[in-house]
Amino acid sequence: MVLLVDIGNSNIVLGLASPHDNKIHKLLRLKTFIDKTFDEYYLLFENLLKDESFDGVAISSVVPIVTSALKKMFEAYYKITPLILGPGTKSGIMIKADDPRSVGADLICAVAGALIYSKDVIIVDLGTATKYIYAKDNTFHGVSIAPGIAISMKALVSSAALLPSIELQVPKKVLGNNTIACMQSGIIYGAAAQVDGMIELIKEEIKNPNVDVIVTGGLAKIIIPLSKHKLMYNENLVLEGLLQIYKKNTENVA
Repeated sequence: MVLLVDIGNSNIVLGLASPHDNKIHKLLRLKTFIDKTFDEYYLLFENLLKDESFDGVAISSVVPIVTSALKKMFEAYYKITPLILGPGTKSGIMIKADDPRSVGADLICAVAGALIYSKDVIIVDLGTATKYIYAKDNTFHGVSIAPGIAISMKALVSSAALLPSIELQVPKKVLGNNTIACMQSGIIYGAAAQVDGMIELIKEEIKNPNVDVIVTGGLAKIIIPLSKHKLMYNENLVLEGLLQIYKKNTENVA
């Protein structure tokens, strides 16, 4: 088994997978802590993985300080040197960018995962940031990055003294009649409208109205039912892409 580790700004997502069947057999999550030592991370991982076994580790990360801590942890406690996605790692993805080295590991993994299902695809990743990625024929063609839904809500609450913190759930109608419903409407329906609008803009730019759209990320299930587009949902898209990259870098290693 391979342990796949996706280190995000808010959460670390773990997936136990078999390279032989390309399936994620178990999914685990923990909060991203930038101030924990590798010993402290070991206590968290050991609690989550105490009944599991794995002989390989692959890491995709957008938080370098946590990457360093986990690398030390896996080497010290599990005696495994993890594959860390970065410059020089074989991904099978061509990158069209002014500086290909600056393209985030999470974006590359999302593309690698999406291209399993479609060779011409828009990827909408609804995480800490909302990312709109376009990929075609094993090539990353570009991305648009916007503040994520949770970030937008926190910014609104912190900047307006009279607005309370709220739960992210879909209100019954667009026009609310109380403060909480009004905020939920603006945040949730506004995010759904942004997703629809960005999909339309990308379709116009690439001149392909029939391009496939795959949605992933923690808040995808809230937004998908509100979209006017046909959307495919894949909770494990980034981890599936990371698994493909792991296999490309280890299958021919003696």
